[in-house]
Amino acid sequence: QVQLVESGGGLVQAGGSLRLSCATAGRTFSSYAMGYFRQAPGEEREFVAAIDQNGDSTYYRNTVKGRFTISRDNARNTVYLQMNSLKSEDTAVYYCNADPDLGRLVSGHLETWGQGTLVTVSS
Repeated sequence: QVQLVESGGGLVQAGGSLRLSCATAGRTFSSYAMGYFRQAPGEEREFVAAIDQNGDSTYYRNTVKGRFTISRDNARNTVYLQMNSLKSEDTAVYYCNADPDLGRLVSGHLETWGQGTLVTVSS
């Protein structure tokens, strides 16, 4: 299992940008599809973005397409989520996660979750 450490959250004004990072431990990072999820107060956790093992394919929820970009650096065992044109509705705790199966990752039906990193967008 891959251990995950999320970072990069913070307070930003609407229209601003943040970059989240998710560092992993272990030698098998390149075997995992990676993804970001978020959970706003009082809401269910939802899928945000995912990237396949090689970084060739990416997937986004509709509301972040064109604003968020997920990328990975397999040499550094790290996945990134660049968030631009942030909106107040992007305010949430953001989690990264990993799974060898991209479909299962996107479903969010995963056993283990980290602490996440809080993103607050002020309007």
